[in-house]
Amino acid sequence: MIVRMSDKGEGASKALAGAAAFGAAYAVRKLMNLGWKRFTGKEPPTDPNDPAVGTAEALSWAIALGVVMAAVRVLAIRAASGRMRRSVDKADKSAVS
Repeated sequence: MIVRMSDKGEGASKALAGAAAFGAAYAVRKLMNLGWKRFTGKEPPTDPNDPAVGTAEALSWAIALGVVMAAVRVLAIRAASGRMRRSVDKADKSAVS
């Protein structure tokens, strides 16, 4: 029975994708905070129930952050998975040769 390297790497691939998504989310959150401060001159809203935060401001922040975070998460997971897949494919090819 031949055990391929790709069979062993599935758990590692998921862990790497999760770590990449977490790291990307952390970095994007920091950049979004800086961008919001520069654009609006205020701190981003942290509590949507705060009466000092307007509905439009809270909704704008939620939409902007949600869209950007989701897009970056997808890109980070795809990049990490692609990198892992390529390295496993190389290991499989060298094991067969």
